[in-house]
Amino acid sequence: MAIAHTLGRRRGTQLRRIAAIIAVWAAGGLTASTASAQQTAASIDDLVRHAAARFAEARDRKPAADGGDRQWLSGPALSLTLDDAVKMALDRNLDIAVQRLNPQVYDFALASLKSIYRPTVSSLIGDQHQTAAPLTLLTGGALVTTHTGTVNGQLTQNLPRGGGNLNVTWDNNRVSTNSFFYNYNPAYNATLNAQYTQPLLRGLHADAARQQLAITKVNRAISDLQLQSVITNTVTSVRDAYWDLVLAVEAIDVAKTSVDLAHRLVDEDQKRVEAGAMTRLDLVTATSQEATDRHTLVVAEGARRTAELALKRLLVAGPADALWRATIDPVNHPDDRPLTIDLEAALKRALSDRTDLAQAKQQVAANNATIQYLRDQTRPQADVVASYGLAGLGGAQLVRAGDLQGAAAFTAPVVGTIPGAYGGALSSLFKHDYPTWGVALNVTYPLGYSAARAEAARAQVQANQVIAQTHQLEVQVVTEVTDSAISARNAFDEIDAAKQARDLAEQKLDAEQKKFGVGLSTNYLVVQAQKDLADARNAVLRAQITYQKALVDFERAQQTTLQSAGVMVISPAGLALPAVGSGRPSLAAPSGTFIP
Repeated sequence: MAIAHTLGRRRGTQLRRIAAIIAVWAAGGLTASTASAQQTAASIDDLVRHAAARFAEARDRKPAADGGDRQWLSGPALSLTLDDAVKMALDRNLDIAVQRLNPQVYDFALASLKSIYRPTVSSLIGDQHQTAAPLTLLTGGALVTTHTGTVNGQLTQNLPRGGGNLNVTWDNNRVSTNSFFYNYNPAYNATLNAQYTQPLLRGLHADAARQQLAITKVNRAISDLQLQSVITNTVTSVRDAYWDLVLAVEAIDVAKTSVDLAHRLVDEDQKRVEAGAMTRLDLVTATSQEATDRHTLVVAEGARRTAELALKRLLVAGPADALWRATIDPVNHPDDRPLTIDLEAALKRALSDRTDLAQAKQQVAANNATIQYLRDQTRPQADVVASYGLAGLGGAQLVRAGDLQGAAAFTAPVVGTIPGAYGGALSSLFKHDYPTWGVALNVTYPLGYSAARAEAARAQVQANQVIAQTHQLEVQVVTEVTDSAISARNAFDEIDAAKQARDLAEQKLDAEQKKFGVGLSTNYLVVQAQKDLADARNAVLRAQITYQKALVDFERAQQTTLQSAGVMVISPAGLALPAVGSGRPSLAAPSGTFIP
């Protein structure tokens, strides 16, 4: 008796509460009906009957979302496994395609820098005609004309080791003139000169060209690491998006199950109302829950479309890709089996394989190249310049009469000619008839505290900061890997707890349905048990997907990170950078027109 009295009092309280809710809903959503009811002084029972009819009409109508889904899912169905999605992303993802081009950019940059050590060949071919004004007796006549044909060549090369520079010139000309003072007419001149400049201190081990070459090589290696990072992050995003789609698909199944349960309860309540065993207010409660579950189903279908679009964005190769029109049906389902997590092995792998740590180490190498260059700039400049030259002379030699000693040589007439040509010039050149050689040492030492020393000191301080930043990054890596392992363990534990809650919710709903069948429970408690069961099933599904995504994040944490390394880049700011060697301009080798 006490139990029946308590249930009756509770039912009366719930009925009054639901009646008040229905009245508020009718006042907000059915303004016209409410106004009419106020004018005719309709009873609460009329409002309940009207609301029940509205809910029944809404239930019988086919949801607009179904037609929308048929239109949205009109494309071909594509059953896709997780591995197939990853392979498709590796082949077609546009982020990966863009990143793959960066190493090629650095390859061309390396080729451009290496070209400074390629030999450079230049040539000069010319013809010159000159008429000299007879200013002095040494002009050689009253109207002296000289015709010079020139064919010159030059080879220049910077050496990659030691910072040396080699310059070789090969000059040839033919001179014909009516000047009295020429001994050869026409005269052929051939000269071969070689000059080598070698820095002994500054520029011996490092210079601007070698520093830029080393930094570009590091950037080339970093571009490979960045490509690896983009690939890893893309694969992680694909896996996360795939599991999000699985969650959305299975959430639809949970929502449909809830709709079916609510619909069966409405049918049972309808029969009870028709038999007079239940009031219309209880029918409104069940019908309202069915409408709520249908709305949840519509929301779940919209979430599925959003999740599918997010996955497609990672898999398509462009806006014309046929995958946009396909309907993806995920094949894989979450696996509840525990994965053994070896944290020590994961930390070792992360410290050796993480791309951000590798990028930091590469950047440290680039900084070391800059520091070496800046330190080299503080040294005195001492260059050895060695040169060696050969000259050859040939052509038609003029024979003069008389004694060619003293001033008589200037007035002696030409009495004959010894034939000759360009071969004579080459012959005398290779016989070393007219050699020229020299060695010089150029030394420059700045007095006082130079700008180069200040730059080197600044770079050393920054290098110490870089070391601290690298250690800081290692601590961040250890923290991130450990945190992802803890998250995976917590996510797995949540699965068991969620399953226990789901089982209890199923038992509770079964008990409430049996009690409701014998009149020991209320319609409201059955509806509440249905809601609790739907929430519990969604909680299990979310826990399973969270565990799968936690495993994906744990794998990613051992290979790469979504953040940049954040290591300082040292630059030789404020210094004028020479091209190669010590930067001292080399002595010019003899070239141009040679007139004996």
